[in-house]
Amino acid sequence: MIKRTQAKDPSKKEDESHDIGSSAKTHDLDELEKKLQKGLAAKTILLVEDDKDFSAMIQTFLAEHGYTVVQARNGAQGVKRILEQDFDVILCDMVMPNFPGDMFYRAVQLTKAHLCERFIFMTGHHGEEHITNFIREIKGLMLWKPFPFHVLMEAIKTIEVKRKRSAPSKRI
Repeated sequence: MIKRTQAKDPSKKEDESHDIGSSAKTHDLDELEKKLQKGLAAKTILLVEDDKDFSAMIQTFLAEHGYTVVQARNGAQGVKRILEQDFDVILCDMVMPNFPGDMFYRAVQLTKAHLCERFIFMTGHHGEEHITNFIREIKGLMLWKPFPFHVLMEAIKTIEVKRKRSAPSKRI
């Protein structure tokens, strides 16, 4: 499930977050693949995940859909990769030993803040208050493990659309 938190309207007091999951209307994978071929979709993804089997499954799926995936097994390796290059999307596990996803995000915020809008977080730890509060605070996207691949593709498209909207327009 993707957790999307929208910016609050100052005139409203309530939380305007909502979940987008398998019951939500999603884009057809064929349509996403066409957009990828046209160069509209993200191309390089940093995958920060400590579970080797899960990481291999995600990498295989994304590679089959035309993405280049760079892996990091923890937040410390993720910071090293971030310092080496920028990524179109950062797919990050929340719970990892020694350097969890929220700490990794904070490190990226201090070193390359422009990449913070490119995060998609993942976790199987439903209901942990510190995770929920963190995602709400940063208005982040969350995939709740296990999630179907079409939900992952929708999250990647969401990041790309957000990046496209925030990019400065080119004037001639």
